[in-house]
Parts: sequence; structure tokens; C-alpha cells
Amino acid sequence: MDAILAATALSFAVIFVAELGDKSQLMALTFATRFKTVPVLIGITIATALVHAVSVGIGYGLGAALPTGWISLVAGLAFLGFGAWTLRGDRLTDEEKNKAERSNGSAILAVGGAFFLAELGDKTMLATITLATQHGWFGTWLGSTLGMVAADALAILVGRMLGRHLPEKAIRYGAAALFVMFGVWLLVEAVIELN
Repeated sequence: MDAILAATALSFAVIFVAELGDKSQLMALTFATRFKTVPVLIGITIATALVHAVSVGIGYGLGAALPTGWISLVAGLAFLGFGAWTLRGDRLTDEEKNKAERSNGSAILAVGGAFFLAELGDKTMLATITLATQHGWFGTWLGSTLGMVAADALAILVGRMLGRHLPEKAIRYGAAALFVMFGVWLLVEAVIELN
């Protein structure tokens, strides 16, 4: 039970940070200007739960097949890459913004479909795969799903309170620094384990 709680807490923290300033937050804000907040959050939750279920399945399978020292090394390098990716920033393309603004029909289906497609191959999916290689699948899935939904809910809340004037640069630098810290920690762990 302690391992599940630890995996949940770690995954929540990593994915929450990864989601800060991500295009998914921008999509959540866009959808929330068109639809009520609760259906938007339900759509986000369903899509996130599905994408992260696939992610932990891939990561857990890789974790069972590869030695832990090499997994730590690859994970550390991946987190350094996520830090660089976060510094670069993430923007909605015009097509993604138009899709969010034009969605007809059920808000839950519109939001869920858009989020599912947007998250495939996104850094939060890759981070979830990376986490699942070393931690239990259930805790990683639960924590990553809750972390993403919490970050997107925060974006909606703060966006509604402050308009569209969020301190993107500070958020991006802070998130990148946390990714680099996780990456260095995993690299040190890998060096110790491989020696």
C-alpha cells in the first residue's frame, strides 16, 4: 500500500508540473469559455484516464523487461529532455484552437475527444510512461491522471479569475527546473546502480 501511495504522490507531482503551461491547459481554458466547467472537467478526466492507462501499460511492460539501472539512466535523460521541452514552451496551433472553439454536440464528448488526441505523444504521456517503468502501474496511473486534471482545473480557475494574463514565463521556468532536478536525481541513481 505504501508503494501505491508513493507512486501516486510522485506521479501527481510530476504530471502536475509537466502540465503547467502545456497546450492542454490552453485547451481547457478555451473549452471552459464555451462550455460549463463540470462537463469540461469530466471530458478531460475521461480522456486523461484512457491515455494514461495506455501509458502505464507501455511503461510497466518496459520496466518488467529492462534492468532498473538502465531504466533510471534513460528516465533521467528523458526528464532532462522534458525540461528542455518545457522551456521551449507549448502553444495551441490555429487548428487546435479552432477545433476547441467549433466543437458541437456534447461538451463531454467534444472535450474528451480533443484531449485524447492532443495527449497522444505529448510530454505528459511520455512522462507517465517513464514513471511507470519504475513504479507500480496503479499508483502511477492514478497520480498522473489526478495531476493532469488538477493542473487543467487550476488553469480554468486561474484563467477565469485573471483573464488570459498568466505568468507563463515564470511557470515555464519553474516547471523546467523541476524536470531537470528529477532528471539529475534519476541520473545519479542510475550511475550508483550501474557501478
